[in-house]
Amino acid sequence: MNDTMKTGTTTVGIVAKDCVILAADKRATAGHFIAGKKTDKVVKINDSLAITTAGSVSEIQFLIKLIRAELLLRSIRSGRNNKIVESVNMIAGLVYSSIRKMSMLPSIVHFLVAGSDPASGAELYDIYPDGSATKIDDFITSGSGGMMAIGVLEAEYKPDMSSDDAAALALRAVNSAIQRDSASGDGVDIFVIDNEGVKKHTSKVLKYSLLD
Repeated sequence: MNDTMKTGTTTVGIVAKDCVILAADKRATAGHFIAGKKTDKVVKINDSLAITTAGSVSEIQFLIKLIRAELLLRSIRSGRNNKIVESVNMIAGLVYSSIRKMSMLPSIVHFLVAGSDPASGAELYDIYPDGSATKIDDFITSGSGGMMAIGVLEAEYKPDMSSDDAAALALRAVNSAIQRDSASGDGVDIFVIDNEGVKKHTSKVLKYSLLD
């Protein structure tokens, strides 16, 4: 039952200079129960693509396996790496199909997708639970703590931030949500996605405040 219940979370995506920052808290909840404190909500898909996850755990786990397999298969068939926009459109199609399946227990997922390739550079997309895909030029949040995090981003974001400055901003945004949203907490993971690939920038365990 825990795997099929919707989870609260806070995820953040920030477009910085020559890179994208993805961040998320580490708490998994099933209703009012804290089901996990070490959940990885920023997931590396391949060497050039990463996503943040929010929603139904079982659906997230299934879709991640499917996304990885489909992207690898497409790359093998075409003899080249997938373009970021091609990957995003494929993921959006899977989410669109998932939300419209006939099911006794509907599953909902919300992905933030970041990728980079030599042609387009680093890009950030919001794949909403209805399967729509929107390119983001500055920042975006998702999850139950997103309303708290977005205020920090709105006040402090600047175009062409360095990766370190954007990562620090992501930390403050997630921390703001953790302090007020009971479904978010226990730590934060921050990743940098640029032309060198997908790299973990920061991983912090929560004591009281991530900024302490």
